[in-house]
Amino acid sequence: MNLADHIPDLINGIGVSLAYFGVGALVLAAGFLVLDLLTPGSLRHHVFVDHRPNAAALHAASALALAIIVVTVMANASDRLAWGLVDVVVYGLLGVVFQAVTLVVLEFLVPGRFRDLVTSPRFSTASLAVAATLVAVGAVNAAAIA
Repeated sequence: MNLADHIPDLINGIGVSLAYFGVGALVLAAGFLVLDLLTPGSLRHHVFVDHRPNAAALHAASALALAIIVVTVMANASDRLAWGLVDVVVYGLLGVVFQAVTLVVLEFLVPGRFRDLVTSPRFSTASLAVAATLVAVGAVNAAAIA
């Protein structure tokens, strides 16, 4: 096969990559928005302006957990592009819901109010525990998909 014969496949592959990237980015954005709704104040401001370490830990864990889910769905996606993209949206948003439920349950189960840690300028080990829980929930969700 020469390069000229490969160009249509390459262009198609780029289009597929862009489609999956776009849908994956939308899932990550949805996860950020839901996490923002569940935390006091503006999560974006806490992380990127005030540099709150606990807010950053929660955001990072949420993004990693959702990325694990999205990548797992993509790796197991249908050969049909439309179905694969639908799978990423459905399972990705299910991951967002699982994260939200996890945070609400943790709010009731753990002592104190870890939501208040988001605005604290001091790092708390509690944010690591919550972050690890979010990643664990994402990994379990991903394993259930595969």
